[in-house]
Amino acid sequence: MRKVFYSVSSFLLATMLLCSYDLPKNWFKAGSEPDSYEMGIDKKAGVSGGNAAIITSTEKKIKGFGTLMQNSLPGKYLGKRIKMSGYVKSENVESWAGLWLRVDGSGKASLSFDNMYERAIKGTTDWKQYEIILDVPEGATNIAYGALLAGTGTIWFDDLKFEIVSEAVTTTGKETSTREKPSNLNFEE
Repeated sequence: MRKVFYSVSSFLLATMLLCSYDLPKNWFKAGSEPDSYEMGIDKKAGVSGGNAAIITSTEKKIKGFGTLMQNSLPGKYLGKRIKMSGYVKSENVESWAGLWLRVDGSGKASLSFDNMYERAIKGTTDWKQYEIILDVPEGATNIAYGALLAGTGTIWFDDLKFEIVSEAVTTTGKETSTREKPSNLNFEE
């Protein structure tokens, strides 16, 4: 009996080691349920055959989400409209997934945000390029971004890019800044 226990324990440990991923440099796990997901680098799984980031569920039912993300200073993007683009591939996404981008102001107030919820990735899809376009107001203090998976499934993402775009390009997200004064109190706007 003891020999069987050690064999099963050794198999489970080896399986756990084979299924774990190293986090990419400068990225971290977050979300409402980050421990319900494995996240990291999937070697040679990228859109062009290089590495890709992966988020995969480790439980059968998850009521929250996990994200692999970064923060950066707004720097050269202050007062500009930016486009974040990247490639995403999915497998068996039960709820939804997407790239996301948030621009923060002082006190961590969100100034603009888009998580692709209204154009979410679902099910199994091949590599496809997605983009998010937001304004970075002069008062911005942080840009947060990444990819997220809500519920179960797996997503890979790769080749994220940031660029400044013209004001003529329509934003994809919503401005969430605090209004200077109360507005649309009669709901006619």
